[in-house]
Amino acid sequence: MSPAKLPRTQVLRRRSFATAAPRPPLSALSATARAKAEQITAEWRGTSASGESTKNFIGGEFVKSKASQWIDVLDPATQTLLTRVPETTAAEFEQAVDAASQAYKSWSRSSVITRQRFVMELQHLLRKNADSIASSIVLEQGKTVPDAHGDLLRGLQVVETACGIPTALLGETLEVSKDMDTSVRRLPLGVCASIAPFNFPAMIPLWTIPMAIATGNTLVLKPSERDPGAAMMIAELCQRAGLPAGVLNVVHGTASTVNSICDHPSIKAISFVGGDRAGKHIYERGRKTGKRVQANMGAKNHAVIMPDANKNHALNSLIGAAFGAAGQRCMAISVAVLVGNAQSWLPELCERARKLNVNQGFEKDVDFGPVISPSAKQRILGLIASADEEGGIIPLDGRDYEVPGYPDGNWVGPTVIEATTDMRCYREEIFGPVLIVVRADTLDDALAIVNANPYGNGTAIFTQSGATARRYEREVEVGQVGINVPIPVPLPMFSWSGNKGSFLGDVPFYGRGGIDFYTQNKTTTALWKAEDAIGNKASVDMPTHH
Repeated sequence: MSPAKLPRTQVLRRRSFATAAPRPPLSALSATARAKAEQITAEWRGTSASGESTKNFIGGEFVKSKASQWIDVLDPATQTLLTRVPETTAAEFEQAVDAASQAYKSWSRSSVITRQRFVMELQHLLRKNADSIASSIVLEQGKTVPDAHGDLLRGLQVVETACGIPTALLGETLEVSKDMDTSVRRLPLGVCASIAPFNFPAMIPLWTIPMAIATGNTLVLKPSERDPGAAMMIAELCQRAGLPAGVLNVVHGTASTVNSICDHPSIKAISFVGGDRAGKHIYERGRKTGKRVQANMGAKNHAVIMPDANKNHALNSLIGAAFGAAGQRCMAISVAVLVGNAQSWLPELCERARKLNVNQGFEKDVDFGPVISPSAKQRILGLIASADEEGGIIPLDGRDYEVPGYPDGNWVGPTVIEATTDMRCYREEIFGPVLIVVRADTLDDALAIVNANPYGNGTAIFTQSGATARRYEREVEVGQVGINVPIPVPLPMFSWSGNKGSFLGDVPFYGRGGIDFYTQNKTTTALWKAEDAIGNKASVDMPTHH
């Protein structure tokens, strides 16, 4: 690709960028959003969407924090104050861990049928209250209503899989010698912790809550301080489903709370999903205190478009996977590798993306909403600008996108950048509605590009050739591969399998991996010799167990 800059061919509606001050509660919300916010505040005990405080959930009680520092949660479409999240105090965090420790004594001894019954009731309540949880996600995170329901549904699928926990925990027994049996059982670890990101406020807590609790552990959850509402609703539903006090506890905050989780000697395992910097810190600090840690981190997911691909399917899949949820997914397609004649599809790709409707999540026919915060928008705009500075081509420019009626939203329109792999916009995770396009002459060239990238979360190839697909699947060095599937996240009967720089730890999330992460094996060998009932002479020979 020539390094010369080319004029932008399509520029979306523009406005100057400014970081607006928070608006008073309810003041700038649309009529629909205001009604949803008032309903959430009235019906749920742990969260608010009309300016009141989000509570801690400790020992089965929703407790207002005594914190001296609070974090504002703002609607990303209007900057309206929704709730205030505490920096949970050291004493409150200790109370949460102590409640989990005390509850573990009885919960770990509960029958697997009791735990299964809880999970089954939880999945029923999650479905019953899906609209409320989705509304919270739209208000706090900025997703569209259908995307918010999808967030919950993908977590609910983990809950449904956990309903099979009796079978998943089956042990093994073998008579290894005459009258001697060896058995292996799966036992819980103790108090575990989960640290969730802002981009999936329902799904990620539901990756860990059912798996940890159904296996007999207790859990301390720290949701994102940017959108804790869904997690607080899920905690309340756990209580309604009959979960005993202390089995699940929810605390809030930023670095100090995270460090407390890493350092506390009673916490045996940490699950984390989020960015590279935090993930590496949590993994290293948690491992130093002997904890199990699983950390899903950054990504740069490539879709390889072969010239024989079904053009309509490939372009629609690419646009959906690149721009859905404003690109704020760890499995979003952020790089399109156009191979050979598929490079001629770029103008049509841009034209289809330009037609996407960016708006507030409750609005009609919206495709995606704002990014999470003004600072996230500024970072995204900086990465787009870096492409300009380094000689990239921006055939579709969504900077400073304007949405009528929402002048203060964190808007970034769909953006397409032609780049090379040495540019900053390619090297760094953008986490916004920006698709990087690189060109490749052959499948070999495309494989070389993907395999040279340090991340290994997901990749996809679009082709109608079985031989091409098989070769790509075999040779690509990425943990999750889609063949004509743009976002190949495995359903929870399988386990997450991102690799390389996208994952730290030895055991993955959910599926069989989730069972392994939250349990430890205990092997017992027992001898009940029949002749001991009548024998009267001891043997001093070396036991050989034959």
